[in-house]
Amino acid sequence: MMVKTKTGEMSKALIMFSGGQDSATCLAWALNRFDYVETLGFNYDQRHSIEMTCRQTVLENMRAVFPRWADKLGADHLVDLSALGAISETSLTRDVEIILSEGGLPNTFVPGRNLIFLNFAAALGYRRGLTTLIGGMCEADFSGYPDCRIETLNAQMNAISLGMDRPFKLETPLMHLSKAQAWALAHELGGQTLTDLILEDTHSCYMGERDTRHAWGYGCGSCPACELRAKGWHEYNSEGL
Repeated sequence: MMVKTKTGEMSKALIMFSGGQDSATCLAWALNRFDYVETLGFNYDQRHSIEMTCRQTVLENMRAVFPRWADKLGADHLVDLSALGAISETSLTRDVEIILSEGGLPNTFVPGRNLIFLNFAAALGYRRGLTTLIGGMCEADFSGYPDCRIETLNAQMNAISLGMDRPFKLETPLMHLSKAQAWALAHELGGQTLTDLILEDTHSCYMGERDTRHAWGYGCGSCPACELRAKGWHEYNSEGL
């Protein structure tokens, strides 16, 4: 369903786009609903730079294979948040083994990441006239990250709207979907063409492995991100979603 403003003006959105399965699905969702969409990536000194390359590939191929969306896809932005990586002792920003911390969270959790992302997205959106933000956060299939919970995100968006004296809105299309349901949504939005694009071009593996092509895409096959993506792909195919 296409989103229209009350005045009939062009509907616009800014999506936080990493180049992974979830953000690519959210990008398709946004292009199916809004008249104009800009993309925003963050370089926070990640363990590897594979996703920075993949996000450009996804954007290029999304334009190429979906002409109906190409004209809607606007500027792409990249923000340097290397300071976040510098202060984060996590397996996503350091070459260390992925383990569970004493608090029960995996050390893939980058404290404050989504909160910081939202602040920078809103700051850019304020300047660009884009007050609808889109993110791939999900409560159903994730590692228990507290900054993926809807209560956390709603509180942050309330603070952003108050602090900028402008009503901002966050859309999270995957919030209550399993990974299998996310695959199903991608197919619903763009058929086998989009499913194949996500399989071939997106990147989820925490280790940055792209030498091995599995049925569900590229990755090491053993990190939590690969396991979650593979599990969702298997369930999507076996359950006929």
